[in-house]
Amino acid sequence: MSASRMIKMSRIAMRAAMCVALLAAAVAGPAQAQPFPTKPVKLVVPFAPGGGNDAFARLLGQKLGEVWKQAVVIDNRAGAGGNIGTEFVTKSAPDGYTLLLGHTGTLSINPTLYAKLSSDPQKNLLPVASIASAPLVLVVAADMPVQTVKDIIVLAKAKPDELTYASSGSGTGSHLSGELLQMMAGIKLSHIAYKGTSPAITDVLAGHVKMMFSVIPTALPHIRAGKLKAIAVTSAQPMAMLPNVPTVAASGLPGFESSLSYGILVPTGTPGIIVKAMHAEIGKILALPDVKERLALEGAAPLISSPPEYAALIKAEADKWAKVIVASGATAE
Repeated sequence: MSASRMIKMSRIAMRAAMCVALLAAAVAGPAQAQPFPTKPVKLVVPFAPGGGNDAFARLLGQKLGEVWKQAVVIDNRAGAGGNIGTEFVTKSAPDGYTLLLGHTGTLSINPTLYAKLSSDPQKNLLPVASIASAPLVLVVAADMPVQTVKDIIVLAKAKPDELTYASSGSGTGSHLSGELLQMMAGIKLSHIAYKGTSPAITDVLAGHVKMMFSVIPTALPHIRAGKLKAIAVTSAQPMAMLPNVPTVAASGLPGFESSLSYGILVPTGTPGIIVKAMHAEIGKILALPDVKERLALEGAAPLISSPPEYAALIKAEADKWAKVIVASGATAE
């Protein structure tokens, strides 16, 4: 075969190969550009139905479902302080179809509070977006002779260990907020753990326990009825729901802040294009007036951040609460 003929056949072969490649790209292109999601998405809440975690998940799930035209199924997997549901998500396929409603307790407190966890939230989960921040309110019985955080500190120093405070459980935000108060103020309080906020509030109302850091929605009706006295909120800024209540920081303990942050996470390895698109949709949802209104009813405010910013927040909270847990000796019961 002549050299010219070989060159001609080679060119024909190359053109044929290019055509095949272009055809393959044309076929693959639509598949790669296929919109997400194409089937129902599972949003895991690592707690039982009811409460802030569940409310936030259902609100966001409904809105995402409307945008995606796919069902967002809320999957409550309670147990071990939120660890069971959280670990389930870390071991799920990283395809965007299993999400976690995470919060400060499961992401930043539990890794230190529990001696053994089968997964590390900071390594095995990829933050998509924070969605809300919910502070607590420090309340006392209405007849307790204190008006400010300074008054509580003075009373506690005068009667070490005699001033009791309730919490919704050992290792919870309400418990550790009390431990943080003791550390920063140099006082000693007596902690009494309950199984949930409601029984704890009941005993504060009855005067059996002197005070408590409570989630706002549970305490608010009693505050408005004059049965509980709101001393301060734990956020950096005053809360609209309690406009006349100062922050702990402004009421006698500068630098104090203790809020629970909530957000959406996916298993590590989830494609970046899915994370980016999901983050964009969540940002739009959090800007909706009805969403802001619903969050406010739950004692929270929208907290919009990028995935790296949310990751940094999780780490900062983990470092902060690890010091409190170690110093106080707090354990999970």
